Amino acid sequence: MRYRVLGKTGYKVSEISYGAWGIAGDWWKDCTEDSALCAMNLAIDHGVNFIDTALGYGGGYSEQLVGKVVRSRSERVYVATKMPPKNYGFPAKPGTPLKEAFPKEWIVECTEKSLKNLGLERIDLQQFHVWLDEWADQDEWKEAILQLKQQGKIGAVGLSLNFPLLPDYGALAIQTGLIDTCMVVYNIYEQVPKEGLFPLALEKNVGIIVRCPLDEGALTGKITPDTQFPEGDWRCSYFRGDRKREVYERAQALQWLIHGDVESLAEAALRFCLSHKAVSTVVVGMRKPENILANVRASDKGPLPPEDLVRLKEHAWPHDFWV
Repeated sequence: MRYRVLGKTGYKVSEISYGAWGIAGDWWKDCTEDSALCAMNLAIDHGVNFIDTALGYGGGYSEQLVGKVVRSRSERVYVATKMPPKNYGFPAKPGTPLKEAFPKEWIVECTEKSLKNLGLERIDLQQFHVWLDEWADQDEWKEAILQLKQQGKIGAVGLSLNFPLLPDYGALAIQTGLIDTCMVVYNIYEQVPKEGLFPLALEKNVGIIVRCPLDEGALTGKITPDTQFPEGDWRCSYFRGDRKREVYERAQALQWLIHGDVESLAEAALRFCLSHKAVSTVVVGMRKPENILANVRASDKGPLPPEDLVRLKEHAWPHDFWV
């Protein structure tokens, strides 16, 4: 496992980090508590030292599992979580008042709940689960995070940026100097962040956390027109209609990436994300031992060849299957 500094937090984090949404048991099915604990421990055994969760994942259940594992380990494992907007608007709609999404008392309340779920005295990275840059100049969110930092309850503050990425992409918030990290959807298909956000992040030393590097499985190449997901699993909706056929055909068109030391399309997709110097870590949901080991190997192998990165520009495919 290779490590990078997470912006101005100074945290030296693993290039591959553990995404704990899939273990929450609500949107993703077929994951037991034992399998979740085993998966996180295996990931840490192989060098993962950054885990991303959220208060909204399973109503705090994901945080509880993360805390159980982190408290049992002797290694330094960094924990990031997220505060849901009070109005539960995902993504945040332009024009939404800050008072409806993140009033000061809500930010404090969510942080206290997360600390209790995790069983920790401090959250290494507290993130806004959605963001609108029209809130950037308002004092209420600033007062809340400064208070929590002074109390030692949080170490750093980040934004989980709206998807699809809005034109403002958090630039005004970053300019305040109070934002340490930005989490953003970035993958072979969704390449927009490198146009505006990444250069600004490098300039301001803001850590970039990539989410959805595999586009919820579309970039593994394992989803075919005949793939069936467990009943009640959210992917039944995400890949509804003719979408499974479409992602299968696009994955087939990317098979040229499997050459040299590249073992799979999923590996190539992770290494694509890690090929940009603005990226600090890539969050991957991983529950099966074989996937954990393969993802760690992706870090060990380093970036993709420059000629592959140039060719991948042709495969950008902005889409929003969440709609």
